[in-house]
Amino acid sequence: MSLRKILIVAGTGSAIDWYDFFIYGVAAALVFNVLFFPTGDPVVGTLLAFSTFAVGFAARPLGGVIFGHVGDRIGRKPALVTTLFLMGTSTTVIGLLPTYDTVGVAAPIMLVVLRLLQGIAVGGQWAGGALIATENAPPEKRGLYGSFAQVGVSAGLFLATAVFLVVGNLLDEQAFLAWGWRIPFLISIVLVGIATYAHFALEETTPMQEVREGDGPSRSPVIEAVVHHWRTVLLGAGSIVVIGASFYLYGTYLLSYGTTVLGLPRSLMLDAVLIGAVLQFVAIPLCGALSDRIGRRRVFLSGAVALGIWVWPAFLLLGTGSPAAVIVAVAVGLVLVALVYGPQAALFAELFTARVRYSGASIGYQLGTLIGGAFTPLIATGLYVATGSFVPVAGWIGLTAVASFVAVVVMSETARSELDSGPRRDTDAATEEVGPA
Repeated sequence: MSLRKILIVAGTGSAIDWYDFFIYGVAAALVFNVLFFPTGDPVVGTLLAFSTFAVGFAARPLGGVIFGHVGDRIGRKPALVTTLFLMGTSTTVIGLLPTYDTVGVAAPIMLVVLRLLQGIAVGGQWAGGALIATENAPPEKRGLYGSFAQVGVSAGLFLATAVFLVVGNLLDEQAFLAWGWRIPFLISIVLVGIATYAHFALEETTPMQEVREGDGPSRSPVIEAVVHHWRTVLLGAGSIVVIGASFYLYGTYLLSYGTTVLGLPRSLMLDAVLIGAVLQFVAIPLCGALSDRIGRRRVFLSGAVALGIWVWPAFLLLGTGSPAAVIVAVAVGLVLVALVYGPQAALFAELFTARVRYSGASIGYQLGTLIGGAFTPLIATGLYVATGSFVPVAGWIGLTAVASFVAVVVMSETARSELDSGPRRDTDAATEEVGPA
């Protein structure tokens, strides 16, 4: 398969997987509080809905461990195809669930179980898509090519938001709550079927083939990654804490904040996320390519600083209620996430040897996302309820920005380094100087 087709398949699979994951976030912000957690208090219902949203993140490190082992022992392709199937199945079943009014407490219990399966699937998928792209890329274009897997996040967010926006505009509120919300989930089975079929044409990456032809795969890649690369795993996790926190602030929490706290139209908030997702889709490959030219660290550090600062004017703009200001607040925030997210696939591929690359990248990524992204909507909602102010919420984002900044400062540059397949301990890419500063 040509490199062009490989990148298209990696990006498409990533987009569909993230579409499945994000429609849950949109539904949690807009309808699950009413349908699965009818408490009478919309804020309490939202807190409960966001709690189940966080459950998916809690399961992601488990998915990273399971499919990290599969990806390093058996191959990138089998792990990737399996995660796609698991994600599509669990998402479709959510669209078939009875609500609380029909089966009582069994409804939210089933919802939580399916969200756990979604988390396991996406926990194993990211590294597969990232490595399919980066391990097939030339060193001088690894940031650009790796970004093709990353744009799947923007595409998935766009698709999830767009489908909810279209369905919401076509149906009245009663029909939307009765059955319309199910449509985005049921669409998943068709999308995943197409993506799974396309992934069967993929070939195994060259570094993985070299591992098989050399000393062979690690018998316990997860243990090897944690024991011999623990420092790199932790630094990788720390580097992306701000990504999860900022992304889910702008892409999920603000949907609820804007509609329930500020009383803004749901369509306006969805439009803002939609526009931001489109701009982010364009910005991610640009930032990936920029990291090929000036280094991963410089782009990462710029993004962490920008995200820590922008959150303050973003909340002030939202408070004006002006449609233009709301769109700017959300869209700029999502674009700034691209500064950190664009080079991420290349950075994580360069941090680990091929024997444990799937495991190390998965565990590091999922830990960082768990810390930064899992609880951001829940923490933000709780902080606002407790204080009645956005200041603590913005402070939380600033704290994650500082954490990521420190982690990347400690790292050494990895751009243009060779992706080796031999054994390497924790004197690896996290501590060696390679490429541009």
